[in-house]
Amino acid sequence: MEFGSIEREIHVDASPEIVFEVISSPEHIREWWNGAETDLSPTPGAVAELAWGRNSTEPHIEHITVVDAEPPRLFSFRWAYEGAAVATPTNSLLVTFELVPSGAGTLVRLTETGFREKGWEIAALEAAYADHSNGWDIFIPSLGAYVTRLVSTP
Repeated sequence: MEFGSIEREIHVDASPEIVFEVISSPEHIREWWNGAETDLSPTPGAVAELAWGRNSTEPHIEHITVVDAEPPRLFSFRWAYEGAAVATPTNSLLVTFELVPSGAGTLVRLTETGFREKGWEIAALEAAYADHSNGWDIFIPSLGAYVTRLVSTP
C-alpha cells in the first residue's frame, strides 16, 4: 500500500454554494463531523481548533490552518501538526474539498495527502492512514446525509 492519499467522492443534491457553507462553517461542521466544535473562519491563513469531546476526560483537539477558500468550488486546510506552532507541508496533512457542479447538485471530492511526508515510522504511518481512512468513510456519508436534511427542511 502506498499511503499517498485518501480520496472519497459523494454526490449531493445541493448547490456548491450550500455545500461550501456546510464544509466551512462552524454551525454546520458540528452537525456532520461527529459534533466537532470549532471557531473556524474560511479565510486562507486562518488558524482554529477542531475539538471533539472538549469537556470529556479524553478530548481530541486538532489545530487546523486554512490553506485555500475559494467559494463555492474549493476549501482546504492543514491539520495533524501536533507539537508544531505552524503547519507546513512536511509536518501536517492537507485536506482538500473540491466542489464540482453536477446536474442539480454537487460532486464533492475529498483528498487527504501528506502521510508519507510526515516522516512517521511505518507502523505509525499505517495506523494514521487507517484511522483517517476509516474516519472519512464515516464523515463523508454523514456530510451527504446532513446536506440532504438541510436542503429538504422547509
